[in-house]
Amino acid sequence: MKRYKLSYAMYEPADSTEDDKYMAEIPALPGCRVWGDTPAETLYILEGMAEAFIQSYQEHGEPLPAGVVAKPVQTGEVTVTA
Repeated sequence: MKRYKLSYAMYEPADSTEDDKYMAEIPALPGCRVWGDTPAETLYILEGMAEAFIQSYQEHGEPLPAGVVAKPVQTGEVTVTA
């Protein structure tokens, strides 16, 4: 299972969102957009939706959209003596 680091945008409630809800989206996943009552709730829902989007692409054998690649969660160096 790969881990993906995806950029998102969150918008405060406004006439362009929905019924005083926060809206968040992941631009790299077209259509991956969610609404929530609080920023924390919206981000939580978005994470689940992004996971479902990626799983759907994989289950259907479709390549992920450009810009969606597995990125390291942590990088560093190790010392190995052989």
